[in-house]
Amino acid sequence: MRKRWIFLFFIVLLGATGMYAVSKMQGAEPSSAKVSKLEKIDEAFKLIRKESVHETSEEQLVEGAIKGMASSLGDPYSTYYTKEEARMHKESLSDSRVGIGAEITASDGKFIIVSPVKASPAEKAGLKPYDEIVQVNKERLEGKSMAQLLALIQGEEGTTVKMTIFRPSEDRHIEVSMTRSAISMETVHSEILQADDQLIGYVNISLFGEKTAEEWQKHTTSLMKQKITGLIIDVRSNPGGYLRSVEQVIASVVKPGSTYAFMQNAKGELEPLVTDEKKNKLNFDVQLKSLPIVLLQDEGSASASEVLSGALKELDRATIAGVKSFGKGTVQETWPLLNGGELKLSTHKWLTPDKKWIHGKGIDATLHVEQDDLYHMELPPLTGSFVEGDFNEQVRYVQELLSKMDYKLERTDGYFDRQTAEAVLLYRKTKKLAQEPIINEAFFSALHKEMVEYKGSNENDHQLQMAIGYMLKNLK
Repeated sequence: MRKRWIFLFFIVLLGATGMYAVSKMQGAEPSSAKVSKLEKIDEAFKLIRKESVHETSEEQLVEGAIKGMASSLGDPYSTYYTKEEARMHKESLSDSRVGIGAEITASDGKFIIVSPVKASPAEKAGLKPYDEIVQVNKERLEGKSMAQLLALIQGEEGTTVKMTIFRPSEDRHIEVSMTRSAISMETVHSEILQADDQLIGYVNISLFGEKTAEEWQKHTTSLMKQKITGLIIDVRSNPGGYLRSVEQVIASVVKPGSTYAFMQNAKGELEPLVTDEKKNKLNFDVQLKSLPIVLLQDEGSASASEVLSGALKELDRATIAGVKSFGKGTVQETWPLLNGGELKLSTHKWLTPDKKWIHGKGIDATLHVEQDDLYHMELPPLTGSFVEGDFNEQVRYVQELLSKMDYKLERTDGYFDRQTAEAVLLYRKTKKLAQEPIINEAFFSALHKEMVEYKGSNENDHQLQMAIGYMLKNLK
């Protein structure tokens, strides 16, 4: 049956070509030349409604046409949101929400992680920038829309969502499990770091949301009252957000009237973006403008966070430490449509103060420093009991962790061999667990506790330590 349909399709193509050739030979113009573009759409609309064996509503066809136009741009950041998708999109930058905490974009039919939000279930499960979501709760995503994906991901707080992701950097699929939680949209956190005889302010910005500038003002004012001598700004895994929020942060640390970026429209016309303190209703400590700054970024720092790092780097207001940023150099605007949906389009490129377009390239760190392999490892929720001879994805996680902890292991493919059993016994001995070559709940609990303590210690954060060391060197 399949061969018959292919053959018939081939015949139809030949027939259409033959008819067109005859009309040209007779001097007739093809009828489509006299038809307007909108008439062509209307013609297709009517044919589908009349002849297709698949039942579709008029609204479905209209939404499909709009989605197709947006998709034809080949831009993962230009998209059409249905009414439900528009609601979800607005919630993504609201003050509170329940979910996994990750910025996701659609590209060529694939759903790609831009960045997990710091301390979110997504980050704790080990999701990384450029990961492709392949399945959610064992449901494949081919042909699904962003709204359908979000509907699968969202749910009640405390419930579990399981994903299969493909990690291009490792050329393999990974199973992860996350517990949905309330994502705190308090986007700024701070603390005092004491190093030698210096007090250094540390501020983490997880996202540029609606109230980020207000939070920044509150935290930096508190830090300045404690007489800090330097400031570390951490935008690692910050996926971006509102331009107006990042503008106020930049304005608080650079000279008034500084051009912090350029907007370039479709015609190539440049518009400078200049800090204007008259528009800024927040009162920042004036000493911020002269305070030494180191900015931390990584491959998950994108969009608005790159506007910040690009401005501070090229205006000589900060040293950038970490690794190259994500590389998103476009700005999107959203228009409400009559059907309740929204059309989001990339309308401008943004350029750094030196008029560089970082799209697809990212911003290089001045002080390049990678985290160690163990710091990058995440331990997803693991359960079960495994002994020698078992083959399981959870065994593979354990093997990878133990290997990075300098236990001698030749296999990290999930097969529980004799060497793995010996490493498990040795680890159990160091943690004072029962001496049995078994991976079980007690083993997982000890391993998880050690990883939490390791990643929670500033001493193991090589990028932060580089920032502190550089700061101290320049404060002397």
